[in-house]
Amino acid sequence: MATEVQVGADGKVKRQPSRGMFILPSLFTAGNIAAGYYAITQSVQGSVADPAFFDRAALAIGFAILFDGLDGRIARMTNTTSDFGKELDSLADVITFGVAPSLLAYIWGFRMLPLMARPHLREQIVHIGVFVCFVFLICGASRLARFNISINPQPRNPGRPGRKYFVGMPIPAGAGVIASVVHFENGSPIEDPKMAVLWLCLILFTGFLMVSSWRFWSGKEISLGSRHPFQLVAVVGALIALIALYSEYMLLIIALGYLVSGVLARLAYSWSRERRHHTGVPQG
Repeated sequence: MATEVQVGADGKVKRQPSRGMFILPSLFTAGNIAAGYYAITQSVQGSVADPAFFDRAALAIGFAILFDGLDGRIARMTNTTSDFGKELDSLADVITFGVAPSLLAYIWGFRMLPLMARPHLREQIVHIGVFVCFVFLICGASRLARFNISINPQPRNPGRPGRKYFVGMPIPAGAGVIASVVHFENGSPIEDPKMAVLWLCLILFTGFLMVSSWRFWSGKEISLGSRHPFQLVAVVGALIALIALYSEYMLLIIALGYLVSGVLARLAYSWSRERRHHTGVPQG
């Protein structure tokens, strides 16, 4: 697996990674798919009597988010980005962050509802739950398709110049919202119809955020090559330790905090624009 050498137009020698190096990012993508498949198998085995299956499904989605973040960074670091890798990553995301969380959200939040005095009401909630979970899936797939065809997309509420933002909530973050709530409950399914309705609203709102044009922090400016790499390593290490000790609380705070950050950014932009309009300040 020798490194290939090419001469650029400027006459400088450029070393190209060996073909074997292109497999490395795809291995993490394969881990992403494996985690999604595992989450699906655990979700269908879950029940009120054994909620640990649901909890394992939620944790598998959490690990898949980690794999998804690593494959892209490794590809850029090793200069092994490819069209094949991008397509494989998108297909993996549909499975792991679309199909797996939508199935988990349905079975955990609606299918496990106990029989009530009004069974017709339960049946209606379950049927609506099927539709809402499908909406989440199609919103996630649409978000991926838009991301793949967009060139330098700009959010409707632009942020600080020079910073990169996601247009709409990324599908891994949307899946993280569902997984974090399930893990917070240690996999115990919803039993109260009122909570099931609240769960419906959260799934719908998360799906809306994915297809919205609101800005979400991308985190692409974070790099170990920054001015203070040791402080960054210390912060990341502390965060990992907190997640390991208090995963139920930390993962929920991170997931819902990210969701709320996009909403607050949109509200802040709308408020500042309206204030400029009333004060007569020209909008840039």
